[in-house]
Amino acid sequence: MYNNIKIQLLDQTALLEIDRPKFLNALSRETLEEIEHAFQHDLLQNTAIRGVIITGAGEKAFVAGADIKEFENYSSEEGMALAKWGHGVMNRIYEFPKPVIAAINGYALGGGLELALACHIRIASDNAKVGLPEVSLGLIPGYGGTQRLADLAGRGKALEMIMSGEMIDAQDAQQWGLVNHVVSSDELISKSTDLLKKMYSKSSHAIAAAIKAINAGLDKQKDGYESEIAAFGDSFGTPDFREGVDAFLAKRKPNF
Repeated sequence: MYNNIKIQLLDQTALLEIDRPKFLNALSRETLEEIEHAFQHDLLQNTAIRGVIITGAGEKAFVAGADIKEFENYSSEEGMALAKWGHGVMNRIYEFPKPVIAAINGYALGGGLELALACHIRIASDNAKVGLPEVSLGLIPGYGGTQRLADLAGRGKALEMIMSGEMIDAQDAQQWGLVNHVVSSDELISKSTDLLKKMYSKSSHAIAAAIKAINAGLDKQKDGYESEIAAFGDSFGTPDFREGVDAFLAKRKPNF
C-alpha cells in the first residue's frame, strides 16, 4: 500500500518507519502524503493501536530533511501552498489523540526535525544530531519549525539554531529541551515502547484530553485554561472515569 513508509504492529504500538534509507529518509511529497494518510486512516481508525513510534530506516538518519530537488522550480505561491499543506500534515500528528513518540536514530534535519517536533515526545539515540539548516538554502523552516522549536527551547535557542543553521548533538538537544531522553541506539525502540506501555495502563480518553488541553494552551488563538476546564468536565461522563474511580476505591488496578 505504501512506497515510502512501513508500518509494523508491536502489540498495541504501531512502529511507522520512514523507509528511504538511500536518500537518508528525505521527506518527498509522496512520503508526506503517505504519512498523512496513515495518521488520518490506519493509525487513527485501528482501535487496537494505542500509540505510535516514528523512526527512520537504516542506521544513519531519522529524516535528513525534505527532498530539496522537488523545490528547485517552485514559485513563491507554490512554496506557500506547500508550507500550508505541510503544516496540515504536521498538525495532524501534533493533535493526534494517541501518544506519538519520535525515535530519533541519527540525523533529524530540516523537515525531519520538524516531523520530530510535531510528535508528543522525542527520544534520541546518543549518536543523533538535529538541526534546521534551511537558511543555507535561502529558506526558513516551513513545516512549523520556527514555532515548535521556540515553544520547546525558547526564543533565544530557536533563533540560534535557525539563524546559524548548525546541528547540535543529542546531549545538547536534551539540555535544550528538544528531546526527553537520550539512550543508546540498541535501546531506542525498547525505551520508546516501554514508555508507551506505561501510558497504556492509563485512560486513553484522559490521554487524548490531556493532549488537546496542552496543545490549546500553546495555541495563541485558544484559551488553554478554558480547554482544560472543558476536558476535565467531559472526563466525568466517560466509562474510563467510572472504571478508574471504582478501581481506586476497590484498591485494584484499573482496566482501561
